[in-house]
Amino acid sequence: MAHNDEVIDLLRTAYMMELETVENYLANSVYLDGIHAETIKASLARDVAEEFSHASRLARRIKELGGRVPGSLELERSQATLQPPESSTDVDAVINGVIEAEQMAIEQYRRLIRATDDEDYVTQEMAISILAEEESHLVLFEGFRAGCRHEAMHH
Repeated sequence: MAHNDEVIDLLRTAYMMELETVENYLANSVYLDGIHAETIKASLARDVAEEFSHASRLARRIKELGGRVPGSLELERSQATLQPPESSTDVDAVINGVIEAEQMAIEQYRRLIRATDDEDYVTQEMAISILAEEESHLVLFEGFRAGCRHEAMHH
């Protein structure tokens, strides 16, 4: 059972990270201003639903493994770089924050995949499926960052 406790802990951490991402994506999708912000805001607004669905899947799996799903008072917050920036036109800060959050999520899902290898294929398959979506977000936002840098060079 000790192994199961480790997996539940990893799932709870991923759950916490997903809910924090929902909060910050929602805030930034509303807060940002400016011509360059529209694509980013639309992408973040779409991603809120996907990240929330990740949290729902994680919560169900925690329950299925006999764990307790944490409530809001147990959830730590750590996404300092994803806070809405001082200036609502600072799109770059948000893009960089998203990239960092996605990289952290990817690392967490990789830990979960390693911990469940040859032990818990159901959790592993879920983690792989969510990992694929996180990697696709990361690639999208790395593209946005490259686009912003390209724009900056030509102005």
